[in-house]
Amino acid sequence: MARPYPVPNATIPFWRTELHELDSHRSTAELPGKQDIVIIGAGFAGAALAHYLLQDNPSRPSITILEAREACSGATGRNGGQLRPDLFVAVAERMQALGLETANQVAQFEVDNARAVVALVESEGIACDLRAVTTADAFEDAGDAAKMKKLWDTMTKQLDVPTLRAVTFHGSEDAERVSGIRGAKAAFTYPAHLLWPYKLVMHLLAGAVRRGGVNLQTHTLVHEVSDTPDADGYWSVATSRGVVKARKVLFATNGYTAGLLPEYDEAIYAARGTVARVVPTTSSPPSRQAPPPPPPPTLGSSGMVESYYGARGDAQGLSLIVGGGGVSYRGDRSQWYRNFDDSTLIAAAVPYFGSWAGRTLVGWEDRGDGEKAGRVDRVWTGIRGYSYDSVPHVGPVPSKPGLYVCAGFHGHGMPNVLLCAKGLAAMVRDSKVAFADTGIPACYETSAARLRKIAEGAAAKAAARARADIYLKY
Repeated sequence: MARPYPVPNATIPFWRTELHELDSHRSTAELPGKQDIVIIGAGFAGAALAHYLLQDNPSRPSITILEAREACSGATGRNGGQLRPDLFVAVAERMQALGLETANQVAQFEVDNARAVVALVESEGIACDLRAVTTADAFEDAGDAAKMKKLWDTMTKQLDVPTLRAVTFHGSEDAERVSGIRGAKAAFTYPAHLLWPYKLVMHLLAGAVRRGGVNLQTHTLVHEVSDTPDADGYWSVATSRGVVKARKVLFATNGYTAGLLPEYDEAIYAARGTVARVVPTTSSPPSRQAPPPPPPPTLGSSGMVESYYGARGDAQGLSLIVGGGGVSYRGDRSQWYRNFDDSTLIAAAVPYFGSWAGRTLVGWEDRGDGEKAGRVDRVWTGIRGYSYDSVPHVGPVPSKPGLYVCAGFHGHGMPNVLLCAKGLAAMVRDSKVAFADTGIPACYETSAARLRKIAEGAAAKAAARARADIYLKY
C-alpha cells in the first residue's frame, strides 16, 4: 500500500477562494541548511506550534515550516468551518470507551480550546468571520431519539458530567423548530462558533513569518526524515528541494503522519471525506433566503454522523457548508479508508449534496415544479487524520528524542488543535515540562505503550476479518 503523502492538484474548497499573499510563499530562495526546529505542515497545528514557540520567547529559535503544497491546503482548509466542542454524543461514546473521568477531561478540554480560539481571535483582531451560534445534535429516527433521550436522562440524573450543563434537550414538540431539521424527533442544543479556518491559520502564519522570522517554505514535499540524528544531534529532513537539518522536528502532518513515521501506520490513517457549499437557487422565494436559526449536524443514528452543516451569510450571500454524506459511499471502503487523494471527488456523494437541503431543512423544501430550493456551488474532498483509538497523538515520538507529533485529530481538530499545540510547544521549548504539566488530556499522550496496544488491536481485527473472509468463501 502506498505511503500517504499530499497529492498535487487538489480540489478547491470554498475556504481557498480568497487567497492570502503568503499562500505559496517561500521566505528564502533556497532551503536553510540547519535549523533549531523544523515544523512539517502549515495547517492549524503547524501554524499554532510556530505561534506558541515564538510567543513571549526572548531566545527565539530558528524555525522553518515545510509545506508540501500551498499553506493551509490540507484538512484545516477543507473542513466544515465549525468550532464545535462535542458536548453530548461524543461524551457518551468516550465515557463508554475510556471511562467517565476521561470523557469529562476531553469535553472540558474542547470547551477550553473553543474559548482559547475565541480569545485569540479577539486579542489579535483576526478577520476570520468568527460568529457565535447555537448548534444541535438532531435525531430524525424515532428509535434513535428515544435511545438518546434515555442516555440523556442517565447522564444528567445519575452521572456527574459538568459540560452537559451547557446542553439543552428538546423533545419531539420543538426539536424541528430549534434544529431546523425537518422531522427531527429530538435535539440537543449548545453553544458553538462558525469561522473561516483558512483566514485564521494564515493570520497565525503571517505573524510567525513577519514578526517572528519563521522561514515558510511552501511547495516543498517532505518525503523522509532520518531514523536517527547525526553525530551533532541533527535530524535530516529530506524534501523535494533538498535536505534541511534540525535539532527538533515537529510533525503537524495529521492524515499523512504514517508517510514519515511508519510506526504510526496503524495509529493514524488517512480518511477521505467530502464537503460542499450549497446556495439558494436564484428563483427561490424570499422565505428560502434565510437559513434555519442554528447550524446543527443531523445524525442518522447513534454514533454515526450522516451530515452536518453551518449556515453562512457574507459578502457572497447566503450559503450552507455541508459535510458528511458518508451514507452514500461508506460501504465502498476504497473511497475513503486510507485514501489520501483529495484531487478527485467521491462521485457517489455529489448527488447526495445536490438534494440535501431540500430533503433535510425546514424552509428549503423543493418546489412542486421540480425546481430545487438549493444548488451545489462547489464540492471538494479533504484528508482527515483518523486515530485508531479516536483521540489525537501529541508529544515526543517514542524512542526518537527530538521528534514530536501533533496529529490524528479524527476529523475534530478545530476544538482540539490550539491547546494541543500550546502544550506541545511548551515541551519543545523546555525539556523540563512534562506532558502532565501541559493541561492536555492524558489519553492524548503518544507513547510506545499506546502504539503497541494499537498494533495488537489492529492485528487482532485483521485476523478476525481474515477468519470471516474464509468463512464466507467456504
